[in-house]
Amino acid sequence: MGRVAGEVWKRELSALVRLAVPVVLSEVGWMAQGVVDTIMVGRLGPAAIGALAVGNAIFYTPSLFGIGLLLGLDTKVAQAFGRKDFDDCHRWLAQGIYLAAIISPILMVLVFFASFGFARVGIAAEVATPAAAYLRVLNWSLLPLLIYGASRRYLQGVGQVRVITVTYIAANLLNWAGNWALIYGHLGFPVMGVRGSALSTVVARILMAVSLVALAWRYERRRGHPLFKHWAGPQFARLKQLVRLGLPAAGQITLEIGAWNVATLSAGFLSPVSLATHQIAINYASITYMVPLGISSAAAVSVGHAIGAGDRARARRAGWLALGLGSSFMVLAGIVFFIVPKPLIELFTSDPRVLAVGPSLLWIAAAFQIFDGVQTVCTGALRGLGETRAPMIANLVGYWILGLPLGLILCFVLKWGIYGMWIGLTLALIVISSILLYRWHKDSDRLSSAG
Repeated sequence: MGRVAGEVWKRELSALVRLAVPVVLSEVGWMAQGVVDTIMVGRLGPAAIGALAVGNAIFYTPSLFGIGLLLGLDTKVAQAFGRKDFDDCHRWLAQGIYLAAIISPILMVLVFFASFGFARVGIAAEVATPAAAYLRVLNWSLLPLLIYGASRRYLQGVGQVRVITVTYIAANLLNWAGNWALIYGHLGFPVMGVRGSALSTVVARILMAVSLVALAWRYERRRGHPLFKHWAGPQFARLKQLVRLGLPAAGQITLEIGAWNVATLSAGFLSPVSLATHQIAINYASITYMVPLGISSAAAVSVGHAIGAGDRARARRAGWLALGLGSSFMVLAGIVFFIVPKPLIELFTSDPRVLAVGPSLLWIAAAFQIFDGVQTVCTGALRGLGETRAPMIANLVGYWILGLPLGLILCFVLKWGIYGMWIGLTLALIVISSILLYRWHKDSDRLSSAG
């Protein structure tokens, strides 16, 4: 009996890895866009790096809120696919694209007006002016980003994840070339500085959106379920269900990203060097975060498939296997951050002021890697069950009630600078991971007893 159980776990771990690896690569590809932008503007100096940091901090809060509203597709598409109700999968994709089209203009207006506020809140002019110009161009990528988000959730839900990775590789190559041409004025283009970096990202995201919709159409045509043959019109009841599931997920993302963006904006009040150092360190923390984030998406799909098929025991195993994978990787990432912090910083800049501050921030990042991994994977596993409120509540408590206030006090009152902010956010991750691990343990035990 034990041997049979071991074979089941081994088989399901293999299936989870096959699903997770392309999704992880896609998440890394998503993060790579920001990393490429930061590296390519690095020769312009700390102020340019800071401009990208501040501009992205403003852009990603509303845009990721929009992406969060679409996360209900993970639950709905995966569970429908588990039931083998392929037409229902199509209907959910249609509603996701409608929802993206509805919310994009609202979010774009918010981003546009926010671009005028940098100097007014006290950010140094050498950062505020290029940040505003960068943000106004980047704003045009919001609609294709959300259409991409809806199409991606659909493809993941039906198990087609490799095409997402290929799309990201192509988009990043295009973004890299676009940065080279537009920032510095190669190939006959004018010198655009940070605005060129933003324009390159806009073009890359249009490519991503068009590619994923086309790949979804191609996949369904080959299976004999033409995607657009019975394309559903807007259905209020389904849109309402997506919002009901997605709104807490969007709230969770906004609370999490918003807390880190407050840290970025706070660094802007310190000095361009502190801001540049913070941006480089957060790039590394974000890169490692993409791995458990990808595993989290795989967990949502695997748990959703099992729930749709009525196999509760398999759903429970999928969640715990994903937690093991994500936690193991983050332990290794923490070790790397601790051992070789300076060489990692030197990949971005040779500025001696940044090199003096950066390694200590990576040591703090090393300390919170395991907690970041646990909370991220738990969020995905719970989403596969249709539970999106618990992660939102955990992030509200961890970041906004405990971690962020502590970080601000340590940073500005006790004069610990950017180190104090990161210490407060580390406490937040410890609290959030504890809450969500307990919730998954409780819900997975309920699955076991019900199965």
